[in-house]
Amino acid sequence: MIEGLNFIGGNWVPAVSGATFTRSNPADPGDVIGAFPDSGADDVRLAVDSLAAAAPAWAATSPERRAGILEAAAAQLESRSDQLIAELVREEGKTLAEATMEVSRTPMNLRFYAAEATRSCGATYPVAGQTLLYTVREPIGIVGAITPWNFPLNIPSRKLGPALAVGNPVLFKPSEITPLMGQRLVEALLAGGLPPEVIALVQGGGAAGAAVAGDERVAAVTFTGSTAVGRLIHSQVGPHRRVQLEMGGKNPVVVAPDADPERAAALIVKGAFGLSGQACTGTSRVIVTEANHDAVVDAVVARAEALQVGPGADTGIDMGALASAEQHKKFLGYVQAGIEDGATLRCGGEDTGGNGFFVRPAVFTDATAGMRIVDEEVFGPLIAVQRVSTLDDAIDAANNTEFGLSAAIVTNDLTVAQEFSRRSKTGLVKINQPTTGMAMNAPFGGYKASSTATFKEQAGASMIEFYLNEKTIYMNPGL
Repeated sequence: MIEGLNFIGGNWVPAVSGATFTRSNPADPGDVIGAFPDSGADDVRLAVDSLAAAAPAWAATSPERRAGILEAAAAQLESRSDQLIAELVREEGKTLAEATMEVSRTPMNLRFYAAEATRSCGATYPVAGQTLLYTVREPIGIVGAITPWNFPLNIPSRKLGPALAVGNPVLFKPSEITPLMGQRLVEALLAGGLPPEVIALVQGGGAAGAAVAGDERVAAVTFTGSTAVGRLIHSQVGPHRRVQLEMGGKNPVVVAPDADPERAAALIVKGAFGLSGQACTGTSRVIVTEANHDAVVDAVVARAEALQVGPGADTGIDMGALASAEQHKKFLGYVQAGIEDGATLRCGGEDTGGNGFFVRPAVFTDATAGMRIVDEEVFGPLIAVQRVSTLDDAIDAANNTEFGLSAAIVTNDLTVAQEFSRRSKTGLVKINQPTTGMAMNAPFGGYKASSTATFKEQAGASMIEFYLNEKTIYMNPGL
C-alpha cells in the first residue's frame, strides 16, 4: 500500500492533523491503493507561506531555464509511462487504451507550454512626442490549481505547465479520487529539475480546496470540475483576484435528416460512453428529427449493447468502472429519475453485478425538457434522446440548457453545418465528430454555466494571459 504525502516547503510531509484517507481501485474496491493526507487550512497556509517566499526567485529565473525544466519533466513522464498507465487504470478505472492516451498526451502538453515560456512578451505603442510607450507581462503570483479526477494527469498539466512556464509558483490540489496521479505528476516535475520550493502539493477533499481558494495570497485560482463547486470558488475569490473555471456540460449531438444513422450512432456512442461517460465534453443528449429518429436510436442501442464492460486492465474492454461509489450511486439514481420522469429506457442502466463499480450504458428515448436526465449533468454513461420535428427545432433544443460547453451535428450539408455552428451557444462546436476530443493547441472553454467565459483553458492567447499581469510603462528620455 502506498503512503501518500503532501509536498510543502520542499519536503514530503503528512497532514498537520495527521489525518488520512484511503483510495481503492474502483474495479476492485477491496484493492486499497494507498493512504493520503486529509489536508485542511493549516496545510494550505504552510504551503502558501513557502510559495510566497520562493516567488521572487522563480519569477526572475530565465524563460529558457523554466522551459528546459518542463521539457525535462516531460521526458521523466515518458520514461515512467508503463508504470503511470497501470496506476492510472487502477486508480481511476479507465481502460488501458484510455490511460495510454492520457499518459502519452501529458508530456506533449508540458512541451507545448515550455515553448510559451519564451514567447510571453509585451508590446510597444505609437505615441506623440519622445515618450516610449510599452507593456511588460509579469508573473501574477501564486497560482492555485484545483483539478478533477477524470483526467488526473492531463488536466493538471494544462494548469501547472503554463503557470510554471511564465514564472509562477503553484499550489496544486488534485482530486481526492486520484491522489496518486497528482503525486506522480509532482514527482516528475521535481525529477525534471523544478526547484522544490516552487511547487506545493496538498491532498484532500473539499476543506483543502476551500482553503486554497480562500487564501488571499493566492493570486489566481484555476479550477476544472462541477458547476456547483465552481460557483462556490468564484464567490470565494471575489473581484480582486483572478479565477478561471471550466465546469459542467450537457452536450448535445444533433442528427440532421440527411445523416447516415450508422455513422451518427458511431459518433454518438464514442462521445457518450468513452471514459465511462465521465468527461465534461461527453455526449449526454441526442436530438433527432422525425425523418431518421427510429433508425438512429436502433443503431445507438445496438452499439451500446455490444460494448464490453469490465476491469480496465483486461483486454477487449470498451468501458471500465465508474470512478467511485459516489459516481456509481449517482448514475443509478439518474436512471431511476429518467424512468420516474416518463422517459423510456431502451437499454442498459443496471449494475453488472459482482465486484467493482460497473454499469451497463443507458439509452433513454422519449426524453423531453424538464426531465432530470435532460436538464442535469449526469457525468456517467447515459444518453437522453429527444425527438423533434425540424432541424430548426433541433438547434433550439440543443441550446435549451444552462450549459454551453460542447455541441456536435452529424450532416452532409455544409449549409446546415454552418448554420448550426453560427447558432450553437457553446464554446466548442464539432461537425461530424464526437463532442469529445480536443486539440491541445486550440482554445478550450464553454459558454453560460460551463465556464467563466473569460480566460480559456488549454491553449489560445487568453490561456497564457491568465497567468500574467500586464504593466503599461510610459518612458521619457529625461528633462
